[in-house]
Amino acid sequence: MKIYTKTGDKGTTALFGGTRVHKHHLRIECYGTVDELNSHIGLIRDQKISANSKKELLRIQHELFTLGAMLLHRPRKKHLKVEKKDLTFQK
Repeated sequence: MKIYTKTGDKGTTALFGGTRVHKHHLRIECYGTVDELNSHIGLIRDQKISANSKKELLRIQHELFTLGAMLLHRPRKKHLKVEKKDLTFQK
């Protein structure tokens, strides 16, 4: 099945909200990488691992979904703030 957006392909893609950026824009690369990471975590969660590990991986996936959504919105003057607690693994 073919999908047509009727916006043409001029080497750009739309962010949520309509802002257009080049397809090679760092923002596009970032949300693609975040999506790939989320996919790999999903594969790991499907393995025989502890329930606690699955729970923690699910938490990480939720954070990655949020990050991906933030990357899809048009850039704002306010930047993301990543804190140390966001980067540590909690047992």
